[in-house]
Amino acid sequence: MSDIIQLLPDSVANQIAAGEVIQRPGSMLKELVENAIDAGSTDIKIIIKDAGRTLVQVIDNGCGMSATDARLAFERHATSKIKDVNDLFAIRTMGFRGEALASIAAVAQTELKTKKHGDELGTHLVISGSQVESQEVISCPTGSNFIVRNLFYNVPARRKFLKKDSTELRHIINEFQRIVLANPDISFSLEHNNMPLFQLPVSNLRQRIINIAGKNMNHQLVPVETNTTLVKINGFIGKPEAARKSSGDQFFFVNQRYMRHPYLHKAITEAYSNLILPNTIPAYFLYFEVDPKIIDINIHPTKTEIKFEDERAIWHILNATIKESLGKHNMIPTIDFDTADMVNIPVSDQEKEKEMPEIEVNPYFNPFDTPTPDPSSFGAGSSVTSSSNRQETRAASPGAKGWEQLYNEFEAEKGSMPFDTPDPSETITTSNWESNTEPQQQTFLSEDSNVKATTGASCFQFKNKYILTSGKSGLMMVDQKRAHERILFERLMLSITNKQSMTQQSLFPEQLEFNVEDSMVVKELLGDLKLFGFDMAAIGDHTYEVKGMPINMEKMNPKMLLDEIINDFKAGEINLEADLKERIARSIAKQSAIKSGQFLSPQEMDELIGQLFACQIPNYSPDGKPVISILSNDEIDMRFK
Repeated sequence: MSDIIQLLPDSVANQIAAGEVIQRPGSMLKELVENAIDAGSTDIKIIIKDAGRTLVQVIDNGCGMSATDARLAFERHATSKIKDVNDLFAIRTMGFRGEALASIAAVAQTELKTKKHGDELGTHLVISGSQVESQEVISCPTGSNFIVRNLFYNVPARRKFLKKDSTELRHIINEFQRIVLANPDISFSLEHNNMPLFQLPVSNLRQRIINIAGKNMNHQLVPVETNTTLVKINGFIGKPEAARKSSGDQFFFVNQRYMRHPYLHKAITEAYSNLILPNTIPAYFLYFEVDPKIIDINIHPTKTEIKFEDERAIWHILNATIKESLGKHNMIPTIDFDTADMVNIPVSDQEKEKEMPEIEVNPYFNPFDTPTPDPSSFGAGSSVTSSSNRQETRAASPGAKGWEQLYNEFEAEKGSMPFDTPDPSETITTSNWESNTEPQQQTFLSEDSNVKATTGASCFQFKNKYILTSGKSGLMMVDQKRAHERILFERLMLSITNKQSMTQQSLFPEQLEFNVEDSMVVKELLGDLKLFGFDMAAIGDHTYEVKGMPINMEKMNPKMLLDEIINDFKAGEINLEADLKERIARSIAKQSAIKSGQFLSPQEMDELIGQLFACQIPNYSPDGKPVISILSNDEIDMRFK
């Protein structure tokens, strides 16, 4: 029997490695720019075409390479940063495993022009599919110029799985932002299809954050700094009022390397507890300096997951640091002692003569008598209440009715009360469903509604969250928020299908500024948003003016609504136009629906149930969650056996 184990060819092995390291154009850009940083560059230029499918070019002014180094750099596991195994526990460079260039050359057409400091001539190397096509001497500037064309040209299956250009460009911008925020002492530029997206000069950390996140971030940053024997933390966090529902401004860096760390993220959100709205995320740009010996960065091919030796201790240090910074800058509410009813102690004045206060005393006052007060009966000249008046007063008092009569009246009044009488202080009618911190909630009651509200208590509200009503098969329980989401979703989809969306123009248009990534999403969604009734137009590179909102939603906060839509859009990969419209409709319905905990009148509950059963799919919310649950008659009977 012949042997069946054999070594893979280098080209195949490199393509397998590329599957782990080079997942999309953004990951390729990350590897090339990190190599430029390790080369000591102070200026890095990036040129992209067709979201990286056609071209990714990285030009730096680093140390460059000799002809021999340029050729060896494309071999697997060839690196200048690791000499022995001990170096793995003292890594401070970005790349070190020597797989990136070999992986890129295996799945793309690659060129390299490079020259070392002090050399008169440089090297031009051309590699395609791991095969060296040419290597020659040329005249070029000091540094390196990597040109990568036609990514996955020889792996059609991988190229087919790339997303549309707008999605891939967002991933490129994500990787670019992580790198430039970690290196404010390096100037960067990014150009896409001959259009400049970023021009970032050398600056301090705060200015670099503002250049990336937008000018509005300047007034929302709170400095953070602490220094312990275990870790040194510095950077900035966002003010509580600036927390958003969409993510994107959350960054951790360890020794100038970006990392994801959900455990440490919870330390920050816990520090913001009771300061931000539910389901919102504060912004943070935090930089950790630790001994490389206590971290492991070689646990993931993309090196974005880092393991700490003592994560629990760092969690507590980070949590305490965030709370301290919020307290120092008056972000945490301070104790305000109420002085409204305090005793007023006047300052003693020795020069004034002390006078005896005049007090009017009624010598005939009896504390056991409770006559009807008469203002004219007090003070000088007051007369003594006669015994006949006292008897008349007692006769007119409630006690004269007797306990039995009071009890009977209370029982009669109790029987006329509704099943669940809300606290008047907590009652919110449909005319004032408005909050200063959340978008305006749309009422489902309308003048032209064909659903007639039933009289009487046919529906009951449980904990201001569920609507209970009887049915033929048992007790039906309805989640009021999900039910309203389903109603609004089908209304929105019907309006764009029939092209009947209406816009309520704003008296004072609102200007919204987005960061580069979110601005690209808004630009892509602008046409579909107009179908739903949004009247928006770009007035700058990343600024939009909202002139009108969909009808019945004009009082909603457009910034919070768009943040929710952007977050939902970035969370999923959408290619079909129909899916895009449905996702926008789901986001609008979720934001516009009444909230759990909202009191509803019997008429509103009846109308909500009627409109729910007029929907095509009343049993499920737009995102597939159950709306209705039924407690059957048999199950109810079993509970009383």
